[in-house]
Amino acid sequence: MLFGLGWPEVAIIVIVAILIFGPKKIPELGNALGKTLRGFKEEIKGSGTDSNSDQDQ
Repeated sequence: MLFGLGWPEVAIIVIVAILIFGPKKIPELGNALGKTLRGFKEEIKGSGTDSNSDQDQ
């Protein structure tokens, strides 16, 4: 599964996250993480095309 973790480990991580952040804060954290990863991926793609353009000139 994800990063070599099995279902029991994932369940424990989820339970600990709910205890720490509370059930109302978890969706907000997931949304923020998704936006951050999306932006990071776009920057990586943008950087790759920019460096290729510089090499062509």
